[in-house]
Amino acid sequence: MQRSTIKDVAKRAKVSLKTVSRVINNEPAVQARTREKVLRAVEALDYRPDLSARSLRSAQSYAIGLVYDNPNPYYIISVQNGALSVCRESGFGLQIHPCNSSSPALADELVDLVRRARLAGLVLAPPMSERMELIRHLAANDIKFVRILSAAEDPNDGYPCVFVDDRDAAYDITEHLIQLGHTRIGFLWGGKSHRSSPERFKGYESALKDYGIALNNRLIVHGDYSFDDGFRGARKLLALKDRPTAIFGSNDEIAAGVLAAAKSSGMEVPYDLSIAGFEDSPFSKQSWPALTTAKQATEDIARHATQRLIAELKREGDAPAHVGNEGFSPELVIRGSTGPLRTR
Repeated sequence: MQRSTIKDVAKRAKVSLKTVSRVINNEPAVQARTREKVLRAVEALDYRPDLSARSLRSAQSYAIGLVYDNPNPYYIISVQNGALSVCRESGFGLQIHPCNSSSPALADELVDLVRRARLAGLVLAPPMSERMELIRHLAANDIKFVRILSAAEDPNDGYPCVFVDDRDAAYDITEHLIQLGHTRIGFLWGGKSHRSSPERFKGYESALKDYGIALNNRLIVHGDYSFDDGFRGARKLLALKDRPTAIFGSNDEIAAGVLAAAKSSGMEVPYDLSIAGFEDSPFSKQSWPALTTAKQATEDIARHATQRLIAELKREGDAPAHVGNEGFSPELVIRGSTGPLRTR
C-alpha cells in the first residue's frame, strides 16, 4: 500500500498544502474548525510526516537525541517512553543513542552525532548529564540540551535541567526502617559514576545521624545498579557475625538481589530481614514480598526534560526567557518487604 502524502491530506481536507503544514507543525494561525478538518484527514489517511525530509527543507531540525548509559533496562525503557511520547505529540523524531559514559572521546562523539544526524538538541540522562566538562564542551559547540540529574536542589549552574531529589527520598526510606526499630541497617551502593549513588548514601547517612545511630562502615558495600551486585553484597552482609536486620539497596534491582540472597539463606522477609529498594521499578512490584521503595516517576521526568528542550527549540531565534529548572521528589512506598524489628 502506497504511503499517504501531504498532498493527499490537503485534497481530502480541501485546504492548501500550507494549511496542512501549519497544522502538522502545531502553528497557532489556523482556525479551530479547519484544524479539526485537517486532523481528521490525517487520521483517516494514516499520514505520517517524513521528519528527515521536513528537516532538509527547512532551516530547523525536527529530531532530537536521547543519550544514556545505564545497566538498568527498566530505567532505559521508562526514559525512552517519556521522551518518545513528547516527540510524537510535538512532531519530532527521536534518535536513541546508548554510549559509554567513561569514554574520553564522548564529548566529540556527541557533537559529531548532532551534526551528522542533524539533531536539534539532546536529552542527557545520567551519568552524562552530570559530567560538567562534557556539558561545557556541548555548550561551547552550540549544542542545545536539557539534563536529567540527581540533586537535592536546583544546581543553578546556568545549564537547563530536570533534577531529582534522591537524597530526601533515601532519608525517608532509612527513617522508615529506623522507626520500625532497626538500628543495624546495611546500605548497598549503586554505580559511583552516577550522582544518584552518593546522593542516596547521603540521605541514608543523614537519617542515621539525626536518630543518633553511628555509621558502621562494615554495613556498607559498594557495587553497581544490578541484581548480581545486590545478591553478592547481601551475602557479604549476611555473613557478618552481627548481621544487619535491614538492608537498603540503592535501587530495586539491588534490593531484588538482596531478597534472593535472603531466601537462599533460608531467611523469611520481613521477619528475619527487612529490605528496601529505590525507583519503584517492576522489580519492586513483582517480588514476593513486594518491595518497600521510593517511587521515582522516571517516565514523567523524561517527559518534562523533553518538553523543556522542545520548548527552547521552538523559540526560533528569540532570546530564551529564563525558565527555572524543575525538581522531582520520589515518594516513599511501603510494602511487605519491611516490618518491625523482631527480637531474636
